[in-house]
Amino acid sequence: MNSNFDFTIEPGTTLNVPNYVNHKPVISIITSTFNPSELFIQTVNSVLNQTYPYFEWLIINDGSTNKKSITLLKEIEELDNRIKVITIDNVGPSSARDFGVKHSCSDSKYIMFIDDDDLIINTFLETAYFSLVTHKDATWSYCDVVNFDAANSLWAKKFSTSKMKKNNLLVNCAVIKKEAFNSVGGFNINGKSLYEDWILWLKFLAKGYYPVHMSYFGFWYRKKNNAGEFNSANNNRKKNLSIIKKYANKVTANVQAVEYPKADYSDDTIDEYASDYQNYKLKDNKKINILYIVPWMVLGGADKFNLDLINLLDKNKYSVTLLVTQPTEYVWRQKFESVCDAVYDLSAFADQKDWLKFVNILIESRNIDLIFNTNSTCGYSMLPYIKKKYPNIKIMDYIHMEEWYNRNGGYSRDSAEVHYAIDKTLFCNKNSERILNEYFEVPKDETGTVYIGVDTNKFNPDNYSSSDLRNKYGINQDAFVCSFIARIDLQKRPFLLMNIIENTINKNAIENLLFLVVGDGPLLSNIKKNSKSKKLEKYIKFIGKSSCPEEIYAISDVTLNCSIKEGLALTSYESLSMGVPVVSSDVGGQRELITNDVGKIVPCLQEETDIHNYNYSREEIDNYVEAIIDIYNNIDKYRQNCRKHILEGFTIDQMVKNMETEISNVLNNKSKKMISEDIQTLLELQEQYFNESNDVYQWCVDEYNRKMFGLNSDGKLGFKTKLNETKYNIRETLWRIPAWKKTIMFIKRKEK
Repeated sequence: MNSNFDFTIEPGTTLNVPNYVNHKPVISIITSTFNPSELFIQTVNSVLNQTYPYFEWLIINDGSTNKKSITLLKEIEELDNRIKVITIDNVGPSSARDFGVKHSCSDSKYIMFIDDDDLIINTFLETAYFSLVTHKDATWSYCDVVNFDAANSLWAKKFSTSKMKKNNLLVNCAVIKKEAFNSVGGFNINGKSLYEDWILWLKFLAKGYYPVHMSYFGFWYRKKNNAGEFNSANNNRKKNLSIIKKYANKVTANVQAVEYPKADYSDDTIDEYASDYQNYKLKDNKKINILYIVPWMVLGGADKFNLDLINLLDKNKYSVTLLVTQPTEYVWRQKFESVCDAVYDLSAFADQKDWLKFVNILIESRNIDLIFNTNSTCGYSMLPYIKKKYPNIKIMDYIHMEEWYNRNGGYSRDSAEVHYAIDKTLFCNKNSERILNEYFEVPKDETGTVYIGVDTNKFNPDNYSSSDLRNKYGINQDAFVCSFIARIDLQKRPFLLMNIIENTINKNAIENLLFLVVGDGPLLSNIKKNSKSKKLEKYIKFIGKSSCPEEIYAISDVTLNCSIKEGLALTSYESLSMGVPVVSSDVGGQRELITNDVGKIVPCLQEETDIHNYNYSREEIDNYVEAIIDIYNNIDKYRQNCRKHILEGFTIDQMVKNMETEISNVLNNKSKKMISEDIQTLLELQEQYFNESNDVYQWCVDEYNRKMFGLNSDGKLGFKTKLNETKYNIRETLWRIPAWKKTIMFIKRKEK
């Protein structure tokens, strides 16, 4: 599960209400509250920040007695005309919620419950609503949970009817079809401190109703120390479980949920619009509205470029909506949410056949001016349709490199195949731009280069003590450190690295030589074994994935890049900004950054199509060894030039300035792009992409399930996860056993 999740980045810390065109409520939000505290303000912010604005919010004041709380409720009601506070005698949460539903707007077809101290991310309502509109037979839609405050944890479980009969896998926050809620009589439970949410889900399951499980962490459940309704219910657990058992016994069918992400596209017809979806309209914000399309939000150079660019664009001038097209464990989603107006992972809440429907919703509701696609093959397949349907929208893309081992050109080929729909293609290096012009025959006036740049404030050697950091990482102060910072996979040629290390050591030309391997990936275990077989362990330190690369540069004397393919590596920018020279293979645009004053460029003597061949030429290995030794012998000369070289033309501020100029030029020039094909033909292009990418998408889904749930490709639990599940079930079983029986069991176990 996501170990990079930041529990300090809570929704609702600020208020940012979208400026929308008024409309009758589609969703009724219900909150039952009794003597709410100031924490309710954060809940209010998180609800009012919702990207889908067509809701009413009925706050049921369940007989509050605290004067401060009553005043707070009055202030909250005055914040927004969608909020209505209704005061009733104290009846408990379930009855108060039933009251709220009965008094909701007759026009609303959906309801959502949220407690007065819980939170939702700003896209929750919109995605849950869309998932129900596109799954007409589903009853409710929910997402994964962030537990926070008194205890921090992530809660993501595959839906299971059999488990729901024994343990509640869900929480109360979900978008529910009002008609279905009324058909089971609502909660209809008398009393307090009950498992009312669990009972509601069981009532649905008894009717054969099924949910949609969206695969993102969108609901924040506030954990309290021995306080709150849930803790009160647990104090009366035995009685509550007896009530649950009665409802569970009525569930006879094995109800299956719609689980995301899922790969089940099969020649489905793609429609343009969700017929029952009531689209919203935002008022003109006087900004340039960008729909930014990416495949994922992981930790990598291309993703760092996206994050930096979006973050540094002038917020008074630009509004950015991020669209993600490939399922994966999104370690940087929170980072992107903090710099974008909204983030949508299509794979987390929509079937592929419905993706264009949602794209149309975003384009029309947000008044999109510009589509910016980078590294998303799915995004490329959509561009001709978008250009045909919205000819006034400008389209740009950004490419980091061409890859001959990846579909004979990678994203460069994707871009070239639909260049008739793209107004401007930008590259991170001139060499890749030249290849698009000469090999793929895209006109030069439709391309350009904008170098990535680096944050020279963060990557500044004056901010770090090399001596202290060497102590931190257990590295000798007089060691000559050569660092390899990369994902350990085929593209980076880690087995070539091992040959370089072995031959550099054998030269005996560098005293106290140490190599740091920083990163993880599919080949990490292989090169660790290789290191052991070559008896190189004392010369190599495996650091693993680092969230502080600046510290690695601070303890390094040189960094090494032996990739078979790069665009222009972010690590090279960062290394030079930290005053550390670079030895790199002559691929992509590396020589455009690494001059003879700041490092060494080594010819790449292996064809890209031979990427699986680990028998590297002795000449190529020796070239790296000689380059490292030359850096060692002239280290002071190289060091003094590195940072100066970056400051003169490769800073992140210069990158953003150049990018804004390119965007402005595209928007101000009349588009020459006219699509001759009809809409149906372009929809078939999208269908063709989904069919051809089925295997890749299925692999991504399997990887997601493996990382999140420990599931094998057949959907079954792996051994380790089975063991954890068994432990969990034992723990739950023990919880149900009366205390006196537990004591006897403990005594008997001790006697044995």
